[in-house]
Amino acid sequence: MEKNYYVNQYAVVDDGVEIGEGTKIWHFCHVQPGAKLGKKCVLGQNVNVANDVTIGNFCKIQNNVSIYEGVTLEDYVFCGPSMVFTNILNPRCKYPQVGKEFYIKTLVKEGASLGANSTIVCGITIGRFAFVAAGAVVTKDVPDFFLLQNTILKLSQDYL
Repeated sequence: MEKNYYVNQYAVVDDGVEIGEGTKIWHFCHVQPGAKLGKKCVLGQNVNVANDVTIGNFCKIQNNVSIYEGVTLEDYVFCGPSMVFTNILNPRCKYPQVGKEFYIKTLVKEGASLGANSTIVCGITIGRFAFVAAGAVVTKDVPDFFLLQNTILKLSQDYL
């Protein structure tokens, strides 16, 4: 059966991954078991998609992004270069929190854009068509159609 998606020869796609029609996975990507990628997505170079992550249709994940277990991207989400998701609130080496029960879910809703080098702390929801500017650190839910800019995230007094 012929594939209806593209995987670069230097990408690694583990068994048990679902890939939608027309999706492109570029070099040095790793897509782990249980991940679901929608149709016509683009994963730039060096993207990591962890176990059981769901990525909707028409998403664009730029270079050097890791999408950790517990993250869900709805349709048309844009992840800028080197932006960061987390999935554990208090990571430790000496006392590691190992197991799915420690992963805190994050939802990025339809059409949201996450700028380059932004950081999305786990356990929040980014609203529909929200725009997180480059370098922003997001620690709370973001309403639909909201713009966050600068690292102090000031635009609306309601957000602070």
